[in-house]
Formats: sequence, structure tokens, C-alpha cells
Amino acid sequence: MDVIKVSGSSRTSAVAGAIAGVFREHKRAEVQAIGAGAVNQAVKALVLARGYLKEDGYDVICSPEFVDVEIEGKVRTAIKISVESRSGTQQPPEPPVEPVQSEETSGSHEASTAE
Repeated sequence: MDVIKVSGSSRTSAVAGAIAGVFREHKRAEVQAIGAGAVNQAVKALVLARGYLKEDGYDVICSPEFVDVEIEGKVRTAIKISVESRSGTQQPPEPPVEPVQSEETSGSHEASTAE
């Protein structure tokens, strides 16, 4: 699974779609950002992605941590945010099943008349 790298100029909706897509495929995603602008875009994208995934029946949590990454020979500190299911193994719910009504429960009883 690839890390989703966010910059200060990243479009939040595009990042949110990537997060949701990776999560749907792998049941987890990782977002990485360096700098205040990038972290801001990442957090906004995570809020959008959480909404997209909630519509699909997933309840996700986001856990941030500091990580050191090497870029062009220099070590930089990044924020890595892991996206995981709240329960750890949650799957989207099955669609609800419509109850079948019998004549007894439908409320439409026919009165029999004797002639």
C-alpha cells in the first residue's frame, strides 16, 4: 500500500477520494504531510474522506504521529496519519431486508358474509 503524500497545494477533494479509494481496497490508508499548509490540506481531506466512507458504512478513525523521512539526502519530520476502521475489521453493512407482510399482518382482512 502506497502512502498518500499531501502538499500545501493539493486539492482536498482529490486527496479525499484517494484516501477513500485506498481504504476501500486495503481497509486502511496512510497520509503523509510536511509543513503547516500540507497538514492543513491533509486534515481537511481526511474530514471529507471520513464522510465518503461513512456513506459506505465504514466508521474510521485517524491516528496522527511524527515520522522522519529522507528527502534529497536530508531528514525531515513529517506528520503521518493512519486511517483505520474503528472496530478494526468492520465491513460495510448488508442492505436492509424489507419485511414480507402476510395477509394476517397486512391489515387488509376481508369480512366473509353469509348469504
